[in-house]
Amino acid sequence: MTRIALVSGSPSEPFRLATTLEWLSEHFETHGIDTQIILVRDLPPEDLLHARTQSATISRVNQIILDADAVVIGTPIYKASYTGVLKAYLDLLPTGALENKPVLPVAVGGTIAHLLALEYALKPVLSVLGATTLEKSVFGLDTQFIRNESSGGYDIAPDLQERLSEAVQALIKRFDPVALRLS
Repeated sequence: MTRIALVSGSPSEPFRLATTLEWLSEHFETHGIDTQIILVRDLPPEDLLHARTQSATISRVNQIILDADAVVIGTPIYKASYTGVLKAYLDLLPTGALENKPVLPVAVGGTIAHLLALEYALKPVLSVLGATTLEKSVFGLDTQFIRNESSGGYDIAPDLQERLSEAVQALIKRFDPVALRLS
């Protein structure tokens, strides 16, 4: 079975990125793809701060990435960059952890200018980790998320859902071209 790891670099909850990653996870699973969401904010802070690559928790989470067939890296954009907690975790991934895996960068930010953070900050780090197949990034504006008072979360605007759906289809196509034609 195909497995996709979805990494959330958001330091807080509820958040727009969580809505995005849950949406992606649900759509991958409707195509028979197993997903696992990793919340970096829930990793032990002392392991991240002191770069404890051998801690049981970091080793377990790293193994999820190593075993995945593809990886989604998600982050909110703060001050024109991806989050520090995501960088702290990416520094703990083994060299080559993303080798031969399609990687889909996903970000949420307050202005379209923040889109450049994916291209000039995140993608180079992912390349150093061995990501040679970087899927087309998906960037969502804060305004493309509508607060859902009944659930306490967010709803995603249709235009962003369409781009996320295209990203799901592109990734699925890498694993099963027949499934793409059936959807």
